[in-house]
Amino acid sequence: MMQYRHLHYFVSVVDAGSFSRAASTIHVAQPALSQQIAQLEEQLGVSLLLRSARGVRPTAAGEVLYREASSILRRLQQLPGIVRSGTGQTKGIVRLGMSSTFLTTAPMAFMERCKTSLPDVVLRMAVSDSPTVKRRVTEHELDLGLVLEDEFVPTVARTPLFKQRLFLIRHRAASKGKPVQLVDLASLPLILPPSPNITRTALDRAFAAAMLSPNVVMEADVVANIIAAVRAGVGGSVLPKGDLSDMSGDDLGEPEAIEPPVYLTCSMISSGNFPLTNAAEAVRDLLTGFVGTILRQTQAPGIEWIAPAQTTPGTSR
Repeated sequence: MMQYRHLHYFVSVVDAGSFSRAASTIHVAQPALSQQIAQLEEQLGVSLLLRSARGVRPTAAGEVLYREASSILRRLQQLPGIVRSGTGQTKGIVRLGMSSTFLTTAPMAFMERCKTSLPDVVLRMAVSDSPTVKRRVTEHELDLGLVLEDEFVPTVARTPLFKQRLFLIRHRAASKGKPVQLVDLASLPLILPPSPNITRTALDRAFAAAMLSPNVVMEADVVANIIAAVRAGVGGSVLPKGDLSDMSGDDLGEPEAIEPPVYLTCSMISSGNFPLTNAAEAVRDLLTGFVGTILRQTQAPGIEWIAPAQTTPGTSR
């Protein structure tokens, strides 16, 4: 019968890329580790690993097992926190993913807030782009995610917080400091993230609806690189960001709102299949209030608040 150690050993070997590195990491003799993987392959009746002089990698069947086994192991790791939730304790590990596109300093600031407000909660932060955060939530690698969305999918539970308008960002010398029409935006040299990307998808849809083709002169998928290119005079860019006060230097012009407006929605998401622990619920509520406080204090341009609603799988309001 398949046992926990079989899954643990298999995932460890795939993660390490070799039996020797996995054996060293999990402190198991390499012959014993090889024997356990052989038993697992015999039980399942399929080959799970492709072995070569450069190491190992999963077969097609191995990739399926790796994905499912990783999910099972993560759920087992979460089990103590889920059980403690039944006692009302706000204690445990919470894994939070956050897109920092529109809140550059938020991740570190929120970690400090969490330490103060929830001292018995261990917060593990992952900062990435919204599609990656959403994928990791659906695969149960993260408990919560704060993401920007262009369209809603029914695989997660969500609470939409606000709509964020898109702005044209240009060098101060090129900026007009006033709203820019979509037709004029299409003719400007633009630095945009490559597809698939939330901002790019929303823009491409708006351009297509207006039967326009944007003049994309450069693609970059990291905000810092995009801003560097804007500062170098390569072109302008479009970001869900109407306030640049968190960026150093005075060479960027005032963000210019796009007309007609193009929006992304900021949502708090979690798995649609598993309930949150008390600790994760506490982090969710704390972060919701934290984001609202920051944006209201800074009076961030382009924000349209969405009335709080009960979190249900696939809701958009």
